[in-house]
Amino acid sequence: MKHLEKIYDKILDDKSLDGRLNLWRREGMTIVFSNGCFDILHRGHVEYLSKAADYGDKLIIGLNTDDSVKRLKGPLRPVNDEKARAMLLAALEFVDAVIFFEEDTPYNLIKRVQPDVLVKGKDYKAEDIVGYDIVTNRGGKVETIELVDGFSTTKIIEKI
Repeated sequence: MKHLEKIYDKILDDKSLDGRLNLWRREGMTIVFSNGCFDILHRGHVEYLSKAADYGDKLIIGLNTDDSVKRLKGPLRPVNDEKARAMLLAALEFVDAVIFFEEDTPYNLIKRVQPDVLVKGKDYKAEDIVGYDIVTNRGGKVETIELVDGFSTTKIIEKI
């Protein structure tokens, strides 16, 4: 498989997600989940996601759709459309799957994925993270990761 095909192969639809989850679970893999808009991919995202990947064998990223980002961030966002954001995330070697979600939170997607580990930034308290109840009720862990100071999409946009 060529490199570009490998990237696109990580961007999953619902049916493909179910197939990958079944395969990974049969193989005894630890599934890690994180989510976000990832509008302008930057160093902070890369450090955060690479650390998230270290919590297990497979890292799934729930990616807000364009409509979801607009509702959360305002009419001028996203800067990059969902296909571009998904492709950049999928190009990261430690990301195993990217799946879109339309809602404002990934709650339903987390319910579907049933990750072993749920990861967000330390700007959240673990018990306040969307999906905390789903993951902890089945014996999974919720982890928070220190964010890299000075790196955020909003700050990048403000510089322009």
